[in-house]
Amino acid sequence: MTPRRSPLAMAVLSLVVETPMHAYRMQQLIKERHKDDVVNVAQRNSVYQTIDRLLRDGLIAVQTTTRDENRPERTVYEPTAAGRDTLREWMKTMLAAPRREFPEFPAALAFLPVLTIPEATEALTERLTALETRAAALDAELTDGATFLPRVFLVETEYQQAVVAAEAEYVRRLLDDIRIGDVTWY
Repeated sequence: MTPRRSPLAMAVLSLVVETPMHAYRMQQLIKERHKDDVVNVAQRNSVYQTIDRLLRDGLIAVQTTTRDENRPERTVYEPTAAGRDTLREWMKTMLAAPRREFPEFPAALAFLPVLTIPEATEALTERLTALETRAAALDAELTDGATFLPRVFLVETEYQQAVVAAEAEYVRRLLDDIRIGDVTWY
């Protein structure tokens, strides 16, 4: 059976391939490196659940377990050969094959007439403001990161920047079309 792929599983495997580490350090590094923009680690438990799954699938193994004074037990994980191979396959697939995803925004657009025109306009204006704020943050991250990081570590931020800019432009056009009456409710 092929192990189930997920962005978080890919991130955990990538980190232990880089160097063996414990779960808390994995979560810290994901956040420190701003990878929590692309991998959901909001719930610390999700990292532990992913580790359990990777262990069960034989993709990682326990390297050591230690307990320092007045500290909880700390288990350090390392990749298995199967884990390294699986990670490479997942990466090639994730890069090569677009996957059908179901984000909330297109779903909300599909049922837009549930709202009144003023409600839709207000919500879309809020979204546009949030997108513009996000675009500015991504621009700053790229400007700051470009000074000391090789570009390969910034490509997901470049992608996010392009997606946010495209979505902001789409929302601007949609708002304009709603305001001039090119998008009408039934």
